[in-house]
Amino acid sequence: MNLNLSIKVEVQVSKKEEIQIIIHHWIRIFNIQLGWINDFDKFVVNYASTIFIFDTFRSSSKLINTFTGHIDNIWSIDYSTFDDCQLICSGSEDNTVRVWDIDNNKQIQSFNGHSNNVYCVKFSSYHYHNNHQNIICSSSRDKTISFWNFKHNKQLQIFNGHTKSVYNIDFSKFNGGRYLCSGSDDKTIRLWDVETSKSLHVFDGHEHSVFCVDISPLQSIYDNNKINIIGVIGGNGYTICSGSNDNTIRIWDIETTKQLNIFRGHNGFVHSVKYGSNQLLNTILSGSGDESVRLWDIRSCQQIQIFNGHKMYVWCVEYSPFVINNNIINSNVICSGSSDNTIRFWDIRSNKNELYIIKGNQKEDNIIYCLKFIELKKKDNTYDLNLCYGSRKGLIRIWG
Repeated sequence: MNLNLSIKVEVQVSKKEEIQIIIHHWIRIFNIQLGWINDFDKFVVNYASTIFIFDTFRSSSKLINTFTGHIDNIWSIDYSTFDDCQLICSGSEDNTVRVWDIDNNKQIQSFNGHSNNVYCVKFSSYHYHNNHQNIICSSSRDKTISFWNFKHNKQLQIFNGHTKSVYNIDFSKFNGGRYLCSGSDDKTIRLWDVETSKSLHVFDGHEHSVFCVDISPLQSIYDNNKINIIGVIGGNGYTICSGSNDNTIRIWDIETTKQLNIFRGHNGFVHSVKYGSNQLLNTILSGSGDESVRLWDIRSCQQIQIFNGHKMYVWCVEYSPFVINNNIINSNVICSGSSDNTIRFWDIRSNKNELYIIKGNQKEDNIIYCLKFIELKKKDNTYDLNLCYGSRKGLIRIWG
């Protein structure tokens, strides 16, 4: 079954964005693998749009803010800006979705419509770009996916279809976020059309619960001094990545709806998967109940690195924009959160000990379930990279 949907959007972008896209395609053309060409890595660093030095963060970062209000585990957080406001949304085991104003350090909305745990929350890029609305999408143990307009304090729509808990959701990077995928305890992944509220396809193949999903990054073509953003379901290689309690990571072709690859190696449930971008476009990052963080090469279906150090389950992983200060070569940093109440930073070029550890408050945090890097705007109109995380006891904290 092919999903015959195709949209092509032509936009003008900045010179830096053009350079990034050229770099992406050079990497594909020359089949450059991680760590092969140092001079190329230096070139990438020189043209990176935003560089945050990891050593600066490590030496100066501290806890700068804590949001209180949730009374149980925080499973998910997301970040967005709207009308010059910097916002965080959160989903919790207390069955609520909440919205926080970072600048004013306060909660501005709470939704109590779910009848059970809220496992994932995401700001909807589709509603923002098409209707200038800041809408939050949430998935729950109550088997539903809901959309909330926090400005008008109302529920917009509900997606029904999954027969068990919906653990994770992700919006497409193409077509302005029109498509949404979801992973469920019913062992399936569903693809939804946000505009029509219809379920487009059910991906079936995992043997146990699907804990996490991610849609591949935007693909672009540089042509005639313009960037053609190919927004499609229909033949341009967009895929969904999923992690499961069957200990596997799987990749699914959105156009053909077929399973492409299976990554085996984890010895426990896979609770977090992330596609890489930029020079890491062909990689996947994963975190597992086997206490490890792993990096995978999509093209070869091989494991590139394994990062051991956590003492308990790894619940969340993220790529970061950090580079290593004392190394001219581009050295990307990844990050992971765990039941051992730590956030650990790793250099992807090395499987040695972690670069840095943030320890959660033992009495107040206990477990790190989710984390997200956010660029917060300061009063002088500059930006700082901050790390936001949610914990077992209902606290949201920001380090920076």
